[in-house]
Amino acid sequence: MSSSVNQSPIVPPTLIENRKADHINIVLEEDVKGKGITTGFEQFFIEHDALPDVDLDEVDLSLQLWGKTLKAPLLISSMTGGTDSAHVINLNLAEAAQTLGIAMGVGSQRAGIEQPNLGKSYQVRGVAPDILLFANLGAVQLNYGYGIDEAKKAIDMIEADALILHLNPLQEAVQGEGDRNWKGLYSKIATLATQLEVPIIAKEVGNGISGKVASRLADCGMSAIDIAGAGGTSWSEVEAYRQRDPHLRQIAHCFAGWGIPTAVSLMQVRKAVPELPVFASGGIRSGIDVAKAIALGATLVGSAAPFLDAATYQSEAVYDKFSILLETLKIATFCAGASNLTELKQVQLHHKNSSFYPME
Repeated sequence: MSSSVNQSPIVPPTLIENRKADHINIVLEEDVKGKGITTGFEQFFIEHDALPDVDLDEVDLSLQLWGKTLKAPLLISSMTGGTDSAHVINLNLAEAAQTLGIAMGVGSQRAGIEQPNLGKSYQVRGVAPDILLFANLGAVQLNYGYGIDEAKKAIDMIEADALILHLNPLQEAVQGEGDRNWKGLYSKIATLATQLEVPIIAKEVGNGISGKVASRLADCGMSAIDIAGAGGTSWSEVEAYRQRDPHLRQIAHCFAGWGIPTAVSLMQVRKAVPELPVFASGGIRSGIDVAKAIALGATLVGSAAPFLDAATYQSEAVYDKFSILLETLKIATFCAGASNLTELKQVQLHHKNSSFYPME
């Protein structure tokens, strides 16, 4: 599909693969967490139920979404693709997702579209035939020649159940080879939504989505919003480590604390689009974080970076780490006096700075 907007040149094969490899290595080896900003979940606590009328062994964390049954409201958030090492990572993540009965998204598939030989690095259905699986393209690519054909290629490439359109304006702005023209994307996203038969998820990559933007995205026909708030991995920090120009590196580091904290973004978006599923990701580190996100209205809760190291080894390592997250969530649900996700959404959640005092 052609566009009236200026076309970006096809990125040389070595640049695409090197960038993907850089991202993996930097997240594994460097401190790329947001600086001076947190998710905001630490400001909340769930009211403890000292006598829950619940059998812990009967706590049910399952849900239905887009025709698939998930055993828990967890999402392995989009990480990678486009290199041989990324394929190993994706297979390990997917195998764990299949065993756990949770959802998964792959990394941006631009590499696989522009270099078909890299498409295999995203393909995981062989080990995960049943999972809720999300394809992934950058929304900004709609300004650089992408359209319905590329979206369908991304979906078909991995036999996906839905498509993520990721929103990463800050990352593109501080990336040496980033795409800078973001004008007019709302209308192009809306057009794409009318042409695809699968759900589309609008997803930030770590700086959060405001209620205002979420409302406009809902009007464009999005089926879900993944807020991906601030407080976890900072992609401006990742790009700073890739940047060879010291001037541009310093600029990228300036944005280490930029964004809407995950908990704040979640509350804004949940209020703005109560009719849509909202996925909470960005700095999720424990099952208690997951429980708080569910209590604040999340449908799914995603995590990525904490599992990347395990995914470089084997699926069992990913499974073990997610099992800890899952069992912690189950106990937190039980200790909140809830027996399922519907009840967990209704528990008392308190802000630590609010006027909550014991009865005298």
